[in-house]
Amino acid sequence: MTIEVDVPPGWTETSLGELFKFSNGVNADKSRYGQGIPFINVLEVITYEGLTKDQIPGRIELAPAVAAHYCVRHGDILFNRTSETPEDRGLASVYLSRSPIVFGGFVFRGRARTECLSTAYSKYAFRAPYVRAQIVSRSQGAIRANVSQRDLKKVRVVLPPHDEQIKVAETLATSDNLIDLLSRLIDKKEQIKQGMMQQLLTGATRLPEFSGRWKEVKLGDVSTMSSGGTPSSDVSDYYGGGIPWVSITDITRSGKYVRSTEKSLSRAGLLSSAAKLYSGNVVLYAIYASLGECALPVHPMSSSQAILGILPGRLLDREFLYYHLTSRKDRVKELGQHGTQANLNAGMVRAFRLNLPPVEEQRAIAVILRDADVALDTLRKRLAKAAAAKQGIVQQLLTGRTRLCRCESAAV
Repeated sequence: MTIEVDVPPGWTETSLGELFKFSNGVNADKSRYGQGIPFINVLEVITYEGLTKDQIPGRIELAPAVAAHYCVRHGDILFNRTSETPEDRGLASVYLSRSPIVFGGFVFRGRARTECLSTAYSKYAFRAPYVRAQIVSRSQGAIRANVSQRDLKKVRVVLPPHDEQIKVAETLATSDNLIDLLSRLIDKKEQIKQGMMQQLLTGATRLPEFSGRWKEVKLGDVSTMSSGGTPSSDVSDYYGGGIPWVSITDITRSGKYVRSTEKSLSRAGLLSSAAKLYSGNVVLYAIYASLGECALPVHPMSSSQAILGILPGRLLDREFLYYHLTSRKDRVKELGQHGTQANLNAGMVRAFRLNLPPVEEQRAIAVILRDADVALDTLRKRLAKAAAAKQGIVQQLLTGRTRLCRCESAAV
């Protein structure tokens, strides 16, 4: 596939084959894994635009001569050869450390033939959308897509002069720094929230305006619950109506609140199955597959049989229950009955024990945790916006549509 890209004044059009000498990685016996020299494999190349030695957990034992043959130097470009998903085919990563490492058989090493390419610019250049489109189109295979050296060599790229490469890399690094800062801040806030949940939901830390002992209860004694159902997929009239129908996928992708669903039921579909129309006051709780995932519907909804609708009684606040169930997900997964897939049943959920403060204290705790969620959501939106902005900048700078050097005046 040929992707047409205009060559800006002062830029050079070339191919990956002209830029790099490609080599295959080492195929070693698995018994040699675990110790020895750091070993780059597919996952690291897919994950990182730029790789350092500290990001490479794998180790392999190789004879010195073999390790020297498959070594990766500072500035070498690694391409993954194989992938199960189109978006991961032939992803590139530049090695940024100077310590010796080696690369595996599912990776190609590209070593620059000339000094025209900045290492900092390489971190971004070969993940540009127009480069990725060429690589993906040349990959072959049904279950796993493979990219050959021959096809990689044919991929066309356009490169700015070296000084402009440096400026482009500096600009994109600024975007990376913001994304990294926001990511680390989100991680820190999530850890703080987990600590708050551990303290507040167990009574280990009490809010100053409340006192008195908490009461241990079974969840089934302070709530009612029922599971959903799935109408026959062979009857088209059962689907496409106005009744939202929640699946496990809807819960796992929605976050705290379920506002919409992929599928809906008709009235006939609801009546034909065990599906029930839950009120908007329930907690939706996954008992199959994604055990322990839960969410709050914003209006009445039905669900599949993989989900319980838990309706809190007068002694239990809905949001407090949501946070309590969220906090015990890891423990719940260990309770699952294992067959073809892990699962719970309503009886097991009714037997869950929890310590309950008075409803007023439950609500006050829920407000604190809700505020933490709002702060996290704000940061996640900022992160998504920063990532989208970077992609837009990448598209402009790596094709020369936007210029950062004085040479841009030559384009006018």
